[in-house]
Amino acid sequence: MQAPVRYSPHVEQVGPDEGATIDKLNETFDTILQTVADHSGHAVRSVHAKAHGILEGTLTVDAGLPPELAQGLFATPGEHKVYMRMSTNAGDILPDAVSLPRGLALKVLDVEGERLPGAEGTTQNFIMVNGTVFQAPSAEKFLGSLKLLAGTTDRVEGLKVAASTVLRGVNKALHAVGIDSPTIGALGGAPNVDPLGETYYSVTPFRYGDHIAKFSVAPVAPALTALTGHEIDASGRPNAIRETVQSEMAGIEGVWEFRVQLCRDLERQPVE
Repeated sequence: MQAPVRYSPHVEQVGPDEGATIDKLNETFDTILQTVADHSGHAVRSVHAKAHGILEGTLTVDAGLPPELAQGLFATPGEHKVYMRMSTNAGDILPDAVSLPRGLALKVLDVEGERLPGAEGTTQNFIMVNGTVFQAPSAEKFLGSLKLLAGTTDRVEGLKVAASTVLRGVNKALHAVGIDSPTIGALGGAPNVDPLGETYYSVTPFRYGDHIAKFSVAPVAPALTALTGHEIDASGRPNAIRETVQSEMAGIEGVWEFRVQLCRDLERQPVE
């Protein structure tokens, strides 16, 4: 196995308009959250607004990790209190009959060490989705799709439910011939799977101490892996996912693994 690539600022290629694109993304996110706040009277996140469960647990950092893995948070063995929030990716609060990709936010408490400028406190957050690739190949493409979603935020709910039913059928047909479409999934064609059985991915790479890595959180407890791929019937149940998660977690032990994939070849694992 090749040695992991050492981090250097040169591994990232910042496009000439990337800063302006990020500004426009932030403006569009603001439009989404303001629209929902105006309509509902309650402020929520601009994406992944609807939570389906918040779990409290413990992250155990094992002793004796190889040096390339013993980076940052994982450099010191011990335990950290964590919170896990499961969600779907829309910026508005939709009925669960609109089946969307699942998200997982992992908040780790009491993390000491050097922090980015302006990053106060002692928590570290990992944001993931249940897909291995991001829905858009570039920031510009993502901005285009986000503007489309912003235009339908908190509108045409009935149409979204109907469209989701159609798109799920399209997505299943594509899967049957070995084609995966993150775009169709993001628009409502994702399988309506139980979030407790899903594996979540950071999708994009991050600096990992001296190296570069992607992250993943995967269920390993038998009670969780038994739920992998299980679809939830949300017919007539606008909060079916939350109800299911609450019911299942009341009777099982949840154990997940935090996994790190190091970049070992910039040609096969490009940062961009």
